[in-house]
Amino acid sequence: MHMADALLSPGIGGAMWAATAATTIYCARKVQNQLDDRKIPLMGVLGAFVFAAQMINFSIPGTGSSGHLGGGLLLAILLGPHAAFLTLASVLTVQALFFADGGLLALGCNIFNLGFFPCFVTYPFIFKNIVRDRPSSRRLTTGSILAAIIGLQLGSFGVVLQTHFSGITALPLFSFLVVMQPIHLAIGLVEGIVTAGVASFIWSVRPEIIACVASEKPRYRIPLKKVLIGILLTFAFSAGFLTWYGSENPDGLEWAIENITGTRELAPPQQGIHADLEKIQDKTSFLPAYRFKAATASNQKDKKQMSIKTGASVSGLLGGILVLFCALFIGFFLKKIKKPV
Repeated sequence: MHMADALLSPGIGGAMWAATAATTIYCARKVQNQLDDRKIPLMGVLGAFVFAAQMINFSIPGTGSSGHLGGGLLLAILLGPHAAFLTLASVLTVQALFFADGGLLALGCNIFNLGFFPCFVTYPFIFKNIVRDRPSSRRLTTGSILAAIIGLQLGSFGVVLQTHFSGITALPLFSFLVVMQPIHLAIGLVEGIVTAGVASFIWSVRPEIIACVASEKPRYRIPLKKVLIGILLTFAFSAGFLTWYGSENPDGLEWAIENITGTRELAPPQQGIHADLEKIQDKTSFLPAYRFKAATASNQKDKKQMSIKTGASVSGLLGGILVLFCALFIGFFLKKIKKPV
């Protein structure tokens, strides 16, 4: 559900940048007050895992479309909503800058749509109200699935509204809404199941993590070494191997656009801020679309496919490491400037 710049006017893109910046500052202040030494490494390894997970598209049967994990709800369950928003912002920023996944003008929209709704709407008002202070496998599953579905519905609705009010595409509001919401209902269901599985596993091995997040208590005494190692190994396996087997079908947003216009990607304006940001992104993205730049130039099919798969693995590992260090930097920076109480 990563928006491209071609969908947005500078006014709407700028407004969403401002909204996202304000939310980021608010989250940074909250995390600064709540930060403990255990949360910082967890932010890093979970950010790396979500980066790799977002690269693995799964097919939606009978549609010709695919989806991927958003990760906002999972991060909120394990980190709390404020640290989750900052971590997801790190993931999406690395994706846009270094892998050209989502536009730079659209970055504010993407962070808001994928981060704000799961972290500040469905996590506190749906997941926590279902799970309460008595987590169980059934409660975690029910809460995760409902929160993921509704969060993704809100996010996809945000995409439709932002595109409509931008007014620079030929995507009719009603038609766009009709194709966007159902496909993201299916994607949300899968995300909810995956989120429930991970949350249930963490609850079975370290229930204190979820309990501390829910009660907003520090986790000074929780041993996290095995959890951190497990998440890092899962990240390495996902990035280095599972990325080879992701679906090549268009994701939900691309599929919706293709169903209405006949093409997956719309051309952005070739002048003004769109063109300027595209030039910047061309310079910063060293593995655009998670591929080596020479991969698409090869005429040998087998060689080209191997190059694409290798590019995906390298992108997953390198991008995850970048997110890990970015999240760690944010955590340690906020800790360093924290005012003594």
